[in-house]
Amino acid sequence: MSSIDHDRMVAGELYRADAADLVAQRRLARQLTTQYNALATTEAAKRADLLQQLFGAIGTGSYIEPNLRVDYGVNTRIGQNFYANYDPIMLDVAPITIGDNVLFGPRVSLLTPGHPLDADIRNSGVEYAQPITIGNNVWLGGDVTVLPGVTIGDNTIVGAGSVVTKDLPDSVIAVGNPAHVLRPLTAADHDRWVQAKAEYDAAIK
Repeated sequence: MSSIDHDRMVAGELYRADAADLVAQRRLARQLTTQYNALATTEAAKRADLLQQLFGAIGTGSYIEPNLRVDYGVNTRIGQNFYANYDPIMLDVAPITIGDNVLFGPRVSLLTPGHPLDADIRNSGVEYAQPITIGNNVWLGGDVTVLPGVTIGDNTIVGAGSVVTKDLPDSVIAVGNPAHVLRPLTAADHDRWVQAKAEYDAAIK
């Protein structure tokens, strides 16, 4: 049975992280991630089983390099064909939703937690969180950090080292700290990469 603090946590309201059920959930998540990170990459079935235990949902064809870090795991839902390079961090105090065919470079961080700006309230031990949503076909470059409450639209690319503080629309390239839209993805981009793929296909026949 969930506590009042658990219910407030997932609702984005102030809560205390030291509630007994939340401590137990985080302990289980750490046990599962420790096991996952220790497994050899050849132990594919065991790794897949641990991810099914850890996350609220994870689609087929998904793969995560070690070392994976989460807060709860169960608050994260991942679509199909997800790939995360080394050292992903998903602090899923609030829900994290990741679409299909999403790529993470190394050391991508999804950070849902927040703390009160007032020091006295912050020091009292309460905190809050806001959800993060990543659309389909998104590519986050290495060392990208996504902050609480952000939604990233379908097909969008975020350049390495960027800090995403606000929502990003579909089909753009965004860079910087704070991340801003550099330009839209265009038909010319599509045509260029279709041609490059055709040349590759021809070369390997």
